[in-house]
Parts: sequence; structure tokens; C-alpha cells
Amino acid sequence: MSIPAGTPAAAPEATPESYFARMYQDAEDPWSLGSRWYEQRKYALTTAALPSVRYRSGFEPACSVGALSLLLARRCDRLLSCDRSTRAVGTARERLEGHPHVRVEQRLLPEQWPAESFDLIVLSEFLYYLDPAKLRGLLDRAVASLEPGGTLVAVHWRHPVPDHCQSGDAVHEAVRATPGLVPIASHSEPDFLLDVLVCPEDPGEDDPVRLSVAAAEGLT
Repeated sequence: MSIPAGTPAAAPEATPESYFARMYQDAEDPWSLGSRWYEQRKYALTTAALPSVRYRSGFEPACSVGALSLLLARRCDRLLSCDRSTRAVGTARERLEGHPHVRVEQRLLPEQWPAESFDLIVLSEFLYYLDPAKLRGLLDRAVASLEPGGTLVAVHWRHPVPDHCQSGDAVHEAVRATPGLVPIASHSEPDFLLDVLVCPEDPGEDDPVRLSVAAAEGLT
């Protein structure tokens, strides 16, 4: 049956649970996050882009097997990493076993967003699984739980993936347009996008220069 001209396209649906169950069914680390140079380099760029040397409390939704969590643990006094997959959570807990300041929990997000405040939220390879409505809701929750002066980082794969609900470019457009956040850094490659945004301590402050790392150290 053909779709009449002018009929609005159906809204994309969030990536189903069956996708994640299938990915982890036969592999402990289905994307080779702990071994690929591509991932190691991307994680190094992600942590290098963080504007603060140290964070009081970090949150990493969709941590998968905890490869990025291990690097974030070195920059946070406390870190909450979570994933929807039981197997991923088990692997991440093993990887982070020697870091008592890190909690790894199984959570379905955005529905089970923690009732805590954070000065660092890292959204890595996660948002393209959400439909536009869930994405907006999650970003609203992120801003509400981000402390004044806190940092939000987003990094996502750009190439088309049939099981992704949205493209990496689309979700980063939404992140950059989120009220309450000021973009201070952006890194673009053919493979991924990286954006760093800050929640200003003064709600009226929207000048990225005054929120820069150099400004924080009195260099400007």
C-alpha cells in the first residue's frame, strides 16, 4: 500500500531491548571497546576535552563494559556508571573492581534516571538509541541534575547504523540546542562528533569565552 503524498512520516521508535540482548548474547564486548585503537583514541580525546581537572561526582549512562568508565574514574571523586545490559554491567564491575569510588548499576534510562546531582555527565554512544521524545526528556533530566558550573559531554558515531533510532549528527544538534547549556568545545571527524557543554553558574552567562578553561585559570 502506498503512502499518500503529504502524509507525515512516522516518528522513529527507540531501539528495542532485543537489539542489546542480541549484541551481548555471544560476546562479552561486542563492539571491542576495550581493545580497538579507534575506541582508545576516542576515549583519550573525550577525557582530554574535559575542562576541569577534577570532578566531585560523575555520571556515565550506558557505560557498556566500562572501558571509558576506567578513564573517568581517574578524574572523579565519585562515579556512577550504568547500563541496561546485565552482562555489560557484570563486565564493567570486573573492570572497575579496584576502584571503590565507582558504582556500576543496571538501569534503564531515561526511566530510571538517578535522583542525584552531578558536576559531570558523559553521554557516550548512547543518545542515538532514543526516539526524539525520549531524547528530549533525557536531556531535560540531565540539565536538571547537572550542578551549576558542571560539564556535559556528548560523543557519538556518525555513520549510519540500521538499529540506531537517530543519527549521531541529529542527536548532537539536539544536544547543542538544549536550553541551560553553553557549548564550549566541539570536535568533528568523519567517524564521530564530540561536544562539551557547561551549565553556567550564572543563568544569564552565555559567553563561551568567559566559560573557557583559560578563563577559569585567570588567563583571560
